[in-house]
Amino acid sequence: MRLLTNPIVLRMGLVFLSAGTAFFLAVVLVRKLRRTFLAEAQAIPQAPMASEGLPVHAFQAVIQQLKQEKHALTAQQLAERRRAKASDTLSATILANLSCGVLFFNTAGLVRQANAVTRKLLGFASPIGLSIDDLFRNASVRGDSGQTAQAGASVRQTLGPALSGHTAIRGVLADYVARDGRKLVLELAASPVLGEDATLLGTTVVLTDRTEIEKIRQEEQLRGEVSSEMALGLRSSLTTIAGYAQQLVQSRDPDLARQLADDIATEAARLDRTTVSFLAGAGKASAGA
Repeated sequence: MRLLTNPIVLRMGLVFLSAGTAFFLAVVLVRKLRRTFLAEAQAIPQAPMASEGLPVHAFQAVIQQLKQEKHALTAQQLAERRRAKASDTLSATILANLSCGVLFFNTAGLVRQANAVTRKLLGFASPIGLSIDDLFRNASVRGDSGQTAQAGASVRQTLGPALSGHTAIRGVLADYVARDGRKLVLELAASPVLGEDATLLGTTVVLTDRTEIEKIRQEEQLRGEVSSEMALGLRSSLTTIAGYAQQLVQSRDPDLARQLADDIATEAARLDRTTVSFLAGAGKASAGA
């Protein structure tokens, strides 16, 4: 009885009772929360969600749209390849049917494209990958051609402004010795190729064979010189004949008259031979042309 009436014992009993009650309530609350969590976990599979929080059907719609865009992009790339191939085929056909040679140099100064006429003129089976110095090693630029051409300068020096993308160069004449020994006169024209952003893509060089035209020009010049010389000769002969004729008219000596007549005949015969020779040469030149 004393133990039950002891205040300390009573206080301890109350503490144990309160602790037991709290423990019981905590157990009940934990069980209730556990049942709630289990119910929610069972309800989650009934509404599937994507990893980003989107419903599965929305995620599949996005994937389908991406597939369609990929298919459209693939079709566009295929069409671009076909157009590029058609453009390359057209360019190759045009270059193959040109009567002049065409070269395309990249920014490093190496040949990237050359048509058949170029290969025939320069005597290279395949100039692809060669530099401009390799192609025109046996070329000498004429000083009276082009805008700033200097006699004896290399082709690279003369076409330098075009190769660097600054300006086009036209009307350059160069004496060229092909690999098979042929001596040609080539006219060169170079133009830089610029992109949409004004960057240099390369340089095109057009070659025109002027060998026959140059021969005709030289022949015409030679004929002009011959004609001038012949005109001077004819004038001299006519002056001589006129002098003999004047002396013949004034002479009263039969022997002197006979000598003057012989001199006139001799000069007339020489004049006739000169004229016949000139006409024969002109006829051959006309027939050859």
